[in-house]
Amino acid sequence: MELIGFFNEGQVYEVLLVTRSNVTPVGVVRKGNRLFFKLFGGKSREDIQDHPRASIQVTNDAELIVKLALNFPVQTEFKESDGYRWIAGLPGVYGRVEFMEEPHNDELGSATVLECSLTPEGEIDGTLPPRPISRADFHLIEMAVHLTRLLVAVRKGKLDVAKRLHDDVMLNYLMYKRFGGRSEVAKRMVETAEASFGQNSTETPAKESL
Repeated sequence: MELIGFFNEGQVYEVLLVTRSNVTPVGVVRKGNRLFFKLFGGKSREDIQDHPRASIQVTNDAELIVKLALNFPVQTEFKESDGYRWIAGLPGVYGRVEFMEEPHNDELGSATVLECSLTPEGEIDGTLPPRPISRADFHLIEMAVHLTRLLVAVRKGKLDVAKRLHDDVMLNYLMYKRFGGRSEVAKRMVETAEASFGQNSTETPAKESL
């Protein structure tokens, strides 16, 4: 069975997007034989626009996903061939990326999102360790999602939104510990959330041009 066949159509899967110079977690949705995802900014977006080739790889290591999402240090080995780059040992697919820019509006303001789709041209060999996903893992990933949005909300002066996102980080941390989570990465995320929101929660929100 081809790897893409393990993606149920319409479901969102957290995977790793490997571009020419970056690795970042993205949520992908399968439609037919294509994988769709969105990029809001950063190196991965720039890579895709300049060099529309990428790999999408699967991992069951929630801590690796979180570290890459927050630019925490990780030890990874890469391989390259025919203009593609991937993490050694993780299964995945590679292919050319089609993309277009679209406007996007949410509670954090207005932005331009890069709507992307990858059609697999080949598969990447790899083997995942037989490590089951724990309920704590889900809360660890949710902490990272809320924290990345919290940092944006603080930067844009949207302190009401930032407070809710800060509370979401803390709630998921409590649930993470309740389900037996003990990662130092979770503690570091809490420290980052406290430092970011605590330093800005008493300031007057800045005006912004959206």
